[in-house]
Amino acid sequence: MTPFRQLEESLNSASAARTAAQRSNLLPVTAAGYMSWRERSLTLLTGSAFPLSRETQLFLRLCRPAAGQAWLDVGTSGGYYAGLLAGAGAHVIACDLSPAMLRVAQRRESSPLIEWALLNGEATGLPDASLDGVTVGATLNETHDPRALLREAARLLRPGGQLWVMYLARNGGPWQELLSRLGGLTFLDPAQVREVLPGLERTDLLRMRDVVFERHVQSR
Repeated sequence: MTPFRQLEESLNSASAARTAAQRSNLLPVTAAGYMSWRERSLTLLTGSAFPLSRETQLFLRLCRPAAGQAWLDVGTSGGYYAGLLAGAGAHVIACDLSPAMLRVAQRRESSPLIEWALLNGEATGLPDASLDGVTVGATLNETHDPRALLREAARLLRPGGQLWVMYLARNGGPWQELLSRLGGLTFLDPAQVREVLPGLERTDLLRMRDVVFERHVQSR
């Protein structure tokens, strides 16, 4: 198993501000069970059959990652999006704040096109306009400052680069309020996401109950 890339400045900026959900992801037991939950989560959350194969088709059809491109998978967890990108021939930096998650992901996805990195998605330390694409899964709900994470993703994109985001949108319900209070989760709605990304064009938006998929393209 190869060592993780680490950028201490990036990690230090996150250490004091981790949410309860992010801290739980540091546990090996959470990492071990993550992909089992991930494979069922969208079916449970949308109330209709939504296996990973359907999400895979949606992502590949809309984003069309290509060989030789450079992508960042933020909050890679079990390495799901990283694996899809590498399968298309793209080079991927798959980052997470949890060494336990990265170890699980490395065992699942062995492509040499994936570089595993212990980095804070809100402040990666990577160069401006250096990437063709960024994927952000449900980590958008778990991160300390989702707006900072989105701005960081936009900063990293080259002109024409694309941002793929999947998250649970705000519904104002009591369960989300409880999760925010106890787990530190944050729920944005699509209008709020759009406000954070003025330099990007939203090309696709799909919402099923509270589950949202968005694709944005860097226009600058």
